[in-house]
Parts: sequence; structure tokens; C-alpha cells
Amino acid sequence: MSKKIAVVEDEAELASLIEYNLSRSGFQVQVLTGGENTLRDLEAAQPDLIVLDVMLPAVDGFELCRRIRKSQKLSRITIIFLTARSDEVDRVLGLEIGGDDYITKPFSPRELVARIKAHIRRSETDSAPAAPLALGPFRLDRAARRVFQSNTEHGEKEIELTSTEFKLLEFFLTHTGTAWSREQLLREVWGEQHFVTPRTVDVHVRRLREQIEEKADDPRFLVTVRGFGYRFEPL
Repeated sequence: MSKKIAVVEDEAELASLIEYNLSRSGFQVQVLTGGENTLRDLEAAQPDLIVLDVMLPAVDGFELCRRIRKSQKLSRITIIFLTARSDEVDRVLGLEIGGDDYITKPFSPRELVARIKAHIRRSETDSAPAAPLALGPFRLDRAARRVFQSNTEHGEKEIELTSTEFKLLEFFLTHTGTAWSREQLLREVWGEQHFVTPRTVDVHVRRLREQIEEKADDPRFLVTVRGFGYRFEPL
């Protein structure tokens, strides 16, 4: 069964170009113009991946991304930003609020299709059944893609992670005590997606720390190895 891609883009000509190229590649495509009911329409459609513009007529794409990540129906769906906003601060913001990838306009339709295929393949690999993983205060239900963390005050609580954050935490929990460079993490966690950069690792590590650390600026688990990368130290 072909995968469903939702394209949130208010420029009709550009939306048609994207739809044409994705349809030719075998995807089911739904184009949304970014109106007031976009979140509701996405929840109804349940796409496998969302291509999201930033400058939309009703709610800008960054805010829509935040709402998607808070939606129980959409929180784990892959989001690729496709926007003319090319400044590094915008790229970093897009990743920090839950985007999985960031492409700037003008863009190559072939590259967009390639990135979407890479994310889809990765999602299919990640969804393969795997044994539960428990280490220290963390418990991963890998079949359901759910993460739980226990502490003395509140017992066990579920942590909401994006697909990329989940895979990053899963990697660290299965490779504790070893220092990993950003380039190594890119190979091990992002795999074939060679278009991501070491800066992407820093952004996702920061987001993961905000979820699992009591003090993100003074981490107990996911520590920085100065001049090299990161190491995970469970209690």
C-alpha cells in the first residue's frame, strides 16, 4: 500500500509541482492550503509524513508544528519543513520544535522525493518489532514506540518523543558509556540521510535533554564530551 504524504503549502503552483513529483513516485498526496482547519484535516487524514511550509495564511508552520507535536494522533509523524526561510536561526528553530528535516526554497523536486523516501524507509525500519528495553530509570516499549522514565517523586511517567528523538535515545541506551562524535551519531542514527549536518545532532540532543533531564543545562545522563561529542551515562 502506498504511503500517504500531506503537503501543507498555500502556493498553488508549487503545491501542484510537489504533488506531481510525489504522485509519480507512487505516493498518495493530499494538499492542504494551511487554513484554520489544517490541524483537524491532518488528524483526519493520518498521513505517514507531512511536508510543511512555514509562511502560511492562517497559522505559521512553526506554530502548526508545535500543535502537531501536541496532538495525540499526529505527535510521532515525520515532519519535513519546506520553506524560503533559510537563515540558520530558522533552521534550528524548525528542528528544536519538532521538525525532522528542513529544506529551503528553491529546492530540487528530486531531492525532496529522495529525502521523503529516506524518512519513510527509516520509519518502516524503526517500526519493526523489537524486544522492550529497560536501563536505569528508562523503559522503552520499542514495538509501540513509547518511552517511560521513573523517578522517586512521581513514579513512572511517559515521555513524548518524536521519531528521531526516540531513535537517538534508543541508540544511547544500547551504547552507554561510549563517547560518540557528531559524525558517528549521524551515521548510526540518521543513516543514509547524508543531507543532515552535525548541527542537527546538537539540536536533537538539546531537545532530548529537555525531555529526560531534570536540568537540561546540567545533564546527568546525556553528557557532553568537550571537543568531541556526547556520551550517555545511566544511573
